[in-house]
Amino acid sequence: MAWIFLIIAGLLEVVWAYFMKASEGFSKPWPSIATIIFMFASFGLLSLSMKSLPLGTAYTIWTGIGAVGAFVVGVAVLGEQLSITRVIAAVLIVSGLVLMKLSSSH
Repeated sequence: MAWIFLIIAGLLEVVWAYFMKASEGFSKPWPSIATIIFMFASFGLLSLSMKSLPLGTAYTIWTGIGAVGAFVVGVAVLGEQLSITRVIAAVLIVSGLVLMKLSSSH
């Protein structure tokens, strides 16, 4: 169950990052409120996952899902630049996540 909580927490990190961008520096009320709600949900699920997963594993996977997910949303939804260098960086992050998962005893 901890891994499910962690994956959902990472996906919610992508959601709150998107809404933070949409809030335009917290100047728009509804995206700002959505940012805070999804942040709390993400942190809460991360905390639950850390009850049984090692700190380093949980936090690394959470931030990795968020980083790669935000990159994908940035390119796919917000029209941000897609370059080979950015794709390689994302692949390296995913590789690190796979290695972290493989090295975890949980």
